[in-house]
Amino acid sequence: MTSTPTLVPGGAAEPAAPPRRVAAARRRRPGRLRRYAWHYVFLAPMLLLFVAFTLWPMVASWWYSFFDWDGVGPATDWVGFSNFAEVLQSRPFWHAFGNSFLFSLVAICVEMPLALLAAILLNSRRLRGRNLYRLLLFLPVVTTTAVIGIVFAIMLDPAGGFVNDLLTSVGLVDSPITFLSESYALPTVMAVDVWKGFGITLVYWLAALQTVPDDLYEAAKIDGANGRQTLRHVTLPVIAPIGVVILLLTFQKSMNPFDLVQAMTEGGPNHATDVVATYIYRYAFDPYLNAPRYGFACAAGVVFGVITLVMTALQGPLLRRQYLKGSR
Repeated sequence: MTSTPTLVPGGAAEPAAPPRRVAAARRRRPGRLRRYAWHYVFLAPMLLLFVAFTLWPMVASWWYSFFDWDGVGPATDWVGFSNFAEVLQSRPFWHAFGNSFLFSLVAICVEMPLALLAAILLNSRRLRGRNLYRLLLFLPVVTTTAVIGIVFAIMLDPAGGFVNDLLTSVGLVDSPITFLSESYALPTVMAVDVWKGFGITLVYWLAALQTVPDDLYEAAKIDGANGRQTLRHVTLPVIAPIGVVILLLTFQKSMNPFDLVQAMTEGGPNHATDVVATYIYRYAFDPYLNAPRYGFACAAGVVFGVITLVMTALQGPLLRRQYLKGSR
């Protein structure tokens, strides 16, 4: 049996695959599945957990956002886009969104530069005990955030808290400072958030510094460049592309400081430290509400997710250009 030739775009005839070869390839597919069966078995738990705890909640939140639902029984009271309209017109929501954005802004403008300076110091081979310093700076990252929030709330308590006792004992203040008052709560929680996330940003920068070839440092030394010139003309241009990725990671990480805010202030006092996550939590799980508004909370979560996605997408082209410019 001969195969029928087929025409290719250039006009030349190309022989078709022999039927026997096609049949053999089809027979090999079940064998390939059996060969990699254990791979799929080991992947199955991860896929099931992903579907159950990530994909399904995302889909469900979109679906329930179209209902006036209290979380009990089936969702039957269809309201369409009413929940979304109420979220977009809610001043407390935009206040919470502004606070969430401020957390990201502080992380980008304060945490990232400080972590870069610390990484440059800790990357020096002449620094003794640098591994110990790295460990100490990374410890807050692996510590439970809720525990950190509770401990700091106790330490900052104006009535017998360690920080106020220390400040008054050395004479820096005459009376205890209410750090978690309406005026000081937001910057206080932001400072704790920077301290908590400093270690992971430091690790990112340390990894970026490891990509700088030693040959470049040696060449700069031969050319007579001092430390500041080497940093400006060698180190920073090389790590700039990775810095773009660190910027995106820091932005995403700091947009949702729910656990720290909930542990320290629960979004108060008077919603001064309210972020979008605590705003959603209050409508979905607050026991002081007569009837939880799960549908409205889902709509708020969807709006926040879409806005965050758009903000990230808008950063993409600009950051990509910077990445390509730095990688040349």
